[in-house]
Amino acid sequence: MPEATAKVTAIIPAYNEELAIGSVIITTKKNVDHVIVVDDGSTDQTAEIAELAGAEVIKHKKNLGKGAALKTGFDAVKKTDIIVTLDGDGQHNPNEIPKLIKPIENGEADIVNGSRYLGDKKNETPGYRRLGQTVLDTATKLNSGLKITDSQSGFRAFAMYTVPAFRFNENGFFIESEMLIDASHYGSRVIEVEIGVKYNRDNIHKKNPVSHGVGVLVHILQDMEFNRPLYYFTLPGLILIIIGLIYGFYSFSEYLAGSTRSLAPTTIAALISLAGTFIAFTGVILHSISRMIKRTLTGK
Repeated sequence: MPEATAKVTAIIPAYNEELAIGSVIITTKKNVDHVIVVDDGSTDQTAEIAELAGAEVIKHKKNLGKGAALKTGFDAVKKTDIIVTLDGDGQHNPNEIPKLIKPIENGEADIVNGSRYLGDKKNETPGYRRLGQTVLDTATKLNSGLKITDSQSGFRAFAMYTVPAFRFNENGFFIESEMLIDASHYGSRVIEVEIGVKYNRDNIHKKNPVSHGVGVLVHILQDMEFNRPLYYFTLPGLILIIIGLIYGFYSFSEYLAGSTRSLAPTTIAALISLAGTFIAFTGVILHSISRMIKRTLTGK
């Protein structure tokens, strides 16, 4: 049980984690008041072992994805001050939970993100994973405006009052980025603390890292269409305008110099600039609309 007065509930989404879930729960129980395991359609003994270890277990009849499991867990939380999420595969150290909840207890943050890439921890991450993480971190930063070093971390702490900020639209692994984006738009104070990570053969190869990363990136870009239309539309539009102007100036100069008798290249350049102008203004209009919607929803 934690020494602090705040009541803490841990949510552990799990899918076929019978080898690790028992020890994860036992260690977690030493640092929180209550543990909820969401068994996301496991076909092994995950649920049974979790119950024996002393967790409250909620079962999905079929595998719905991590986002759906977290939504179920958050919906099930009652009368708590802080929610901690961590993975059930053993890569997170539950004894680091006090480190995550401390900034919330001290009133320094609303949400704490455990980062594997602060300090020297980044050296322990496989190179191919870190490359993909860098791309996803950059896309998440653009979409949320948060300075985050580990956008895909599943080890986090949330003040209970932040829960209404989360949409839980995403059932899959994009949920990690979606929650950060939602927190940013809600005005939550998000900070990071350094955490350790333990990779093993099972949790590295459970999902294909390439398809996983591409899938998350696609969702981030789709979300950016509404949340950051200036990046999604206006910036590409401005690039097209510049390309059209440069190409138009060059081709028209060639025409005047007699190097070509056709104005077709100049016409194409004008169409490129026109298309860029349309796209850029679309971004500006969508940006204004999205700001109006956010002000209506948040009152800010």
